[in-house]
Amino acid sequence: MRTKVGRILLVVFGVVSALILLGGIFIPPQVKKRAQRAYPQIEGEMAMPGLIKPVEIIRDDWGIPHIYAQNSHDLFFAQGVVHAQDRFWQMDMWRHQGAGRLSELLGGSTLETDKFLRTLGWERVAMTELSNLDEEERSVLESYAEGVNAYLAQRSGIELGLEYTFLPLLNRGYQPDPWTPLNSLTWAKAMAWDLRGNLGTEIDRALLLKSMDREEVNTLYPPYPDNHPVITAPGATRNGPSHPAASKYKEDQGASHIPWETIIPILEHTKNTLTRLDHLRGIGSEGIGSNSWAISGEHTDTGKPYLANDPHLGQQIPSIWYEVGLHCQPKGSDCPIDIVGFSFAGVPGIIIGHNDRIAWGFTNVGSDVMDLYIEKINPENPDQYRFQGKWVDMEILTEEIRVAGGATIELEVRKTRHGPIIGEVYGLEEFSEQAGIEVPEDYALALQWTALEPSCVFCAIWDFNQAESWEEFRKAASEFAVPAQNLIYADVDGNIGYQMPGTIPIRNPGHDGMLPIPGWTGEYEWQGTIPFDDLPYAFNPPEGYLITANNAVVGEDYPYLITKQWSYGYRAQRIEEMIQSAPRPITQEVIQTFQGDNKDLLAEKLVPLIMDLPIDNLSLMEARALLATWDYQADMDSAPTALYMVFWQTLLDTVLSDDLPETYNAGVDSCAKEIIRRLISQPRHPWWDDKDTRKVETRDEILLRTLHQTVKKLKRKQGPDPNGWSWGGLHTITFTHDVMSSLPVIKTAFNRGPYPTAGGNAIVNANGWSEENPFHVDSLPSMRMIVDLRDLTQSLTINTTGQSGHPYHPHYIDMVEDWRTIQYHPMLWGKSSVEAQAEGTLRLIPGD
Repeated sequence: MRTKVGRILLVVFGVVSALILLGGIFIPPQVKKRAQRAYPQIEGEMAMPGLIKPVEIIRDDWGIPHIYAQNSHDLFFAQGVVHAQDRFWQMDMWRHQGAGRLSELLGGSTLETDKFLRTLGWERVAMTELSNLDEEERSVLESYAEGVNAYLAQRSGIELGLEYTFLPLLNRGYQPDPWTPLNSLTWAKAMAWDLRGNLGTEIDRALLLKSMDREEVNTLYPPYPDNHPVITAPGATRNGPSHPAASKYKEDQGASHIPWETIIPILEHTKNTLTRLDHLRGIGSEGIGSNSWAISGEHTDTGKPYLANDPHLGQQIPSIWYEVGLHCQPKGSDCPIDIVGFSFAGVPGIIIGHNDRIAWGFTNVGSDVMDLYIEKINPENPDQYRFQGKWVDMEILTEEIRVAGGATIELEVRKTRHGPIIGEVYGLEEFSEQAGIEVPEDYALALQWTALEPSCVFCAIWDFNQAESWEEFRKAASEFAVPAQNLIYADVDGNIGYQMPGTIPIRNPGHDGMLPIPGWTGEYEWQGTIPFDDLPYAFNPPEGYLITANNAVVGEDYPYLITKQWSYGYRAQRIEEMIQSAPRPITQEVIQTFQGDNKDLLAEKLVPLIMDLPIDNLSLMEARALLATWDYQADMDSAPTALYMVFWQTLLDTVLSDDLPETYNAGVDSCAKEIIRRLISQPRHPWWDDKDTRKVETRDEILLRTLHQTVKKLKRKQGPDPNGWSWGGLHTITFTHDVMSSLPVIKTAFNRGPYPTAGGNAIVNANGWSEENPFHVDSLPSMRMIVDLRDLTQSLTINTTGQSGHPYHPHYIDMVEDWRTIQYHPMLWGKSSVEAQAEGTLRLIPGD
C-alpha cells in the first residue's frame, strides 16, 4: 500500500512505553469511550454566537446533514459547524498540507515536504486569490469560517477527534488555530496537485533517455487508440482562430540542447520529492481517474436525462467526500442556494451534485499544464539565471517553517520567469570535459504550472451551486482554471452538455510538453492560454449521450495541444458499448449495472491467445479451463478472474522488467494495457525475449511460461483446486488513516478492512492497485451518484466509508458494504423526505 505520513515520520519509537505513559488508554473499550466524546450533537439546541437566525439541521439515517437556513450567512455558518462536528481532524490535516505547515502539526520528519510545498507556494497564491474575491464570495468563506470557529470555541482536544488523544506522541501541547478563509482556498491547490497531469511523465521520459533511445521510449507511451472514444467527436462545437493543429506539435526539439546525462541527478532528486509528496497526499496508483455520463430523455424510461458520476481517487478514511444538503428557506436573491451533493470538509458549498434545476459531475482531463525548464545559473551569482543572452535576477522570498518541538527554519525560495526553482545541481565541469560538449556549469530546475497563477476556482463552485441553465453553467465554468475538468451537465428541461474548462497553455509547435526544456533560449515560452470560447464543449449531441472517462477530449484536428497523454480510453469504450447495446428505454437500474461493470477489455484480446497455447500439462489444462467460459467480468467470487489478473500482473513483470531500468515503473493501468495490446500483435518483438536466457523467446513462449508461474502462485495462495480460487480473496481494500495508520496498535482504532472488492485497473468499476503492491486497492470510485432529472427525489448515491470521521461512530464505516457491492442510498431531496428518514434534528440558535 502507499506510504503514509507516519511511515515517513519515523518519530514514534517505543510505542508500547508511550502507551503506558498515556495511562494505558489503548484498551479497546476505553478507546471507544474516549472516541464518543467527539461524537456530534444531533438533537436538541446548540447556542452559537454569530448566528443571525435559527437554523435547522436534520440528519438522515446515514448521518448526512440537511441544513435549512433563512439567509446565506447562517447557511454556510451551519455548514462550517457540521464539517467541524464530523471531520475536524481531516480539515486540520488538509490545511496543514496545503499550506506546507505539516511540521507545525507532526514535527520535523515532514520538514522536507514542507520545504517543497513552501517553494511551490500554494498558500501564497491562495492569499492573492483571497484578496481578489468580491464581497459576496468573501462573505461565504467568512461565514463558513465563523461556523467552524464557533464550534471550536465549545470543544477542544479529544472532543474534536480521537486523533488528538494520540497526537502528543508526535506533538505535545498542540492546539488548533482558528479557521480562516485562506484555509479553505488553499485546498483547491492541493486538489490541483493531485490531478496535475504529466509532470511525472516528463521526468520519467528524460530519465529513460539515459539508457534507451527515443523509439524505445516512445513504445512506453503509445498514441491514443484510433478506435477508442473521443469525448467531443462527433457532436462537438469547436471554434477558434487559425492555429497549428495539435498533430503538428512535434517531439521537443529542445532535447537536442540538453545533455540529458548531466541533469539525471537533479531529475532523480525531483522525482523522489514528488513521490514523497504524493504518498503524503494519499494519491493512489495511476488508476486515479473518473467516469461520468449523461443520457438524454430520448433513451431513458423517464423521458428526461440521467446523469452519473463516480470520481476515482485514492483510498482513505474518512472519505474525501462529505455529503450534505444546503437549503435556503425560502430560496431567493438574498439566499440563492437549494442544493444537495458532495463537499470537501473545509470548503463551503457543493463540489458535485444537483440543485433544483441542474446536475453536474467532474472527471479529470489530465491536461498538460506543467513544464519543467532547465535553467542556466550564473556561476558567479546563484541568484541569477540566463535568458536570451542576459543574466536575470531571480525573485527571492523567505519562508519561515515552524517545527513542533524544534526551531523555526528559514527557507529561501528562488523564482524565475518560469516559476520557482524546485531543484538544482552543481559541478558539471568534469562531465563537460569528458563529453566534449559545452555544458553550463550550473543547472536548476524550474516549474511553470498554471495553478501557481491566481485564479478563482471557488468562484466557479459558488456559481455552479446557483446556476439554473446551461448558459449560466458555462459562464461559471469559465472561472474554473485548474485543475482542468471534464464537466458533465444535465437539467430538468431535458438538456445534456459537456464543457472542458481550464487554463491551458499554448506552446509553440516545436514543444509537445513531454520533456524538460531549455529555459535560457526563449524558444519555449508559453504563448498565452487557450481562450475559453475555444475550449471543447458539446450541447445536446445527436447521439443523445455524453461520456467522459479521462479519455481523449479532442481528436488530432483540434487547433491546440491539450495533452499528448490521455488515459487510453478503455473505460470510455466500455461505457459507450453498454449505452449503445442497452435495451431501450434505459432505466436507473441499468445505469447502476453500468457503474458496477467489471469487464476487462484487454482480457478479450489476451484470453484467446492463452486458450490457443499448446499445453500437455494436466494441471495447467485444468486451470486454463476456467477461462473457457469466462465473460471477462472481474467479479469478487470469480475464479477465472483470479487466474487472469495474476497472469496479467506476472506478464507485465516478465515482459518489461528486463527491458527497462530498475527505477522505472510501467504501472498496471491503461498505458500498460495499451503497451501489451500492441505487443501481442507482434509475436517476435524484441521485448518478448528474456534477456537472461541464451534463447530468443517469442510471445507464445512467454505466455506459456507466465501461465506456469501464475498457476504456481495461485496454488500457493489459494489452494490446489482452481475452482476454489476467487478474485476477492486476492483483491482487497483496507481503508487507512492519513497519520494514525502508521502507529503500531493505535492504527487498529482508525483503519478498517481488508474488504474483498471487484473490478480493477482500466475497468469501469475502477478499484485499482499499483505495480509495487499487486491487488491491494489504492484507488477507487470515491463515491457514486445517479441523478434523475425528471424526479430528483429518485436520485441515488453512495460514499465509500461513511459520513463520520470519528472511529467507532455508527456512521464511520456503515456505507462500505453497499459501496463495494454497488448498492446505493437515496439522495434525499425535499424536506418531507428528509424528515421521514430523520435520525436527529438539531437547532442552532443565536446566543452565547
